[in-house]
Amino acid sequence: MLTCKEAAALIGGWDDILVICHENPDGDALGSMSGLVRGLRSLGKRAGWYCASPLPEKFAYLFQGLEEIDFTPKHIVTVDVADSKLLGDAWDKFGDRIELAIDHHGTHMPFAKERWVEPGSAAAAEMVWLLLKELGAEPDEAAAGCLYTGMATDTGCFRYRNVTPRTLRAAADALEAGAPAGDINQRNFETRTQASMEAEKLITDTMEFHCGGRLAIIQLPQSVYESTGASENELDGVESLPRQIEGVLIGVTVKERPEGRIKISLRSNPPVNAADICGRFGGGGHPGAAGCSFEGITMDEARQRMLTACREYLQEIGSI
Repeated sequence: MLTCKEAAALIGGWDDILVICHENPDGDALGSMSGLVRGLRSLGKRAGWYCASPLPEKFAYLFQGLEEIDFTPKHIVTVDVADSKLLGDAWDKFGDRIELAIDHHGTHMPFAKERWVEPGSAAAAEMVWLLLKELGAEPDEAAAGCLYTGMATDTGCFRYRNVTPRTLRAAADALEAGAPAGDINQRNFETRTQASMEAEKLITDTMEFHCGGRLAIIQLPQSVYESTGASENELDGVESLPRQIEGVLIGVTVKERPEGRIKISLRSNPPVNAADICGRFGGGGHPGAAGCSFEGITMDEARQRMLTACREYLQEIGSI
């Protein structure tokens, strides 16, 4: 396991670097990736990026002015990737060449030659900020905005329990470097489309409570997207709805993916560890937010499996 200083020493001697994030990227994945690329370029290095999924329009601003360049990567780094299976086709293309993984998931499954993993870091973007400073880079306004986005989106705009003093100091440093925090916060936390609101109404109607109100489950079938016209990235954050209800310790979102796979997103409040529950199905994440997936079963079957697992977990920890 590398430290920040050791990771910086490694990258410092590299050029022609490809930075990869996980498929179906969120704000931290994209903010970390774009911020690292910008920071590396500011040091005079050739750097590019790759993601197996299309970039969500919501985060297009992260790549404004960041031109793609034609080069053959000599070194490959991943950011915010906890498991090789989250890389999508990037694993097939680059898996055997990944030299460094930068990640903040406690459930990280090693897949790179070297890794710098800090479960205590609120976001991968927080780590990338520290890495760039260790490298001697001076992030400009655009890079600072990218990394602020990663920190803000993975902390619920600095509301979650994963926030530490270091997180806030890094975010403050990003603001001092010119990150337009107000615009970023409004875009990510205060702006909704009509389609997303219509979809949220349908999702809320599926909510069920179990285990004396300790467990809340919502479902997101593909029909919601079809009937409202909402896109997947417009519904980022819907997974947090069940957890916001007083008394709920576990919030489960059962999502139907276009290819038929069922994705589970868990959000939890103490003393529940969401990663422990998802780990029973081969998934992982953080204590307060984790996920797993099922193949070859229906949404209702996935719902039943999660209901059983969550009930057993709550019994094990004495919460019901």
